[in-house]
Amino acid sequence: MSDVVVLDYGSGNLRSAERALAAAGADVRVTDDLAAAAAADGLVVPGVGAYAACMAGIEALGAGPVIAERVAAGRPVLGICVGMQVLFEHGDEHGVVTKGLGLLPGGVTRLAAARLPHMGWNTVRAPRESVLFAGLPEQSRFYFVHSYAMGDPAALAAAGATVTIAHHDTDFVAAVERGSLSAAQFHPEKSAETGAALLRNWLATLPNGG
Repeated sequence: MSDVVVLDYGSGNLRSAERALAAAGADVRVTDDLAAAAAADGLVVPGVGAYAACMAGIEALGAGPVIAERVAAGRPVLGICVGMQVLFEHGDEHGVVTKGLGLLPGGVTRLAAARLPHMGWNTVRAPRESVLFAGLPEQSRFYFVHSYAMGDPAALAAAGATVTIAHHDTDFVAAVERGSLSAAQFHPEKSAETGAALLRNWLATLPNGG
């Protein structure tokens, strides 16, 4: 059973993520202990709310270098919702640009959609080579709650990432996989069996196989 840490930096659906990962087969704990975050088989970076607030929490905890070092060493990290967004170079909310962790190229901007937030169930288009979506049927639905997203899938693909797309008036990045770094704009912990299957797929990539 893999040891998974859900990083507590003051933001995110910590307990729901903890319960979902435990149900998927992980030995999971929620903690702000950076040594535990560095040592775990897998690290989950959650996040809800404003990009700037999430980055402020990560910086206050000093977690940025730990996340970056894990990625550089090829050790699994999973970002969820705003926890995905902060992995990019920057976020632009209400005209305020906040520097992100810079582990993925590009930035996060407001969705060009008539109805915001984009809230509820939506389908995704995952490429065949995706590990996160392996075995899941086409048109699988996941639960989204957001008004901002990374809207340039081509930039990620050019950087060697596997990119999964969703559509809400416009295409946006629903999930990304590059090396040991994985991320989802939706909430797998709120996405019923499809979310549970995705978490099991991620856990299978960890050193102890879930």
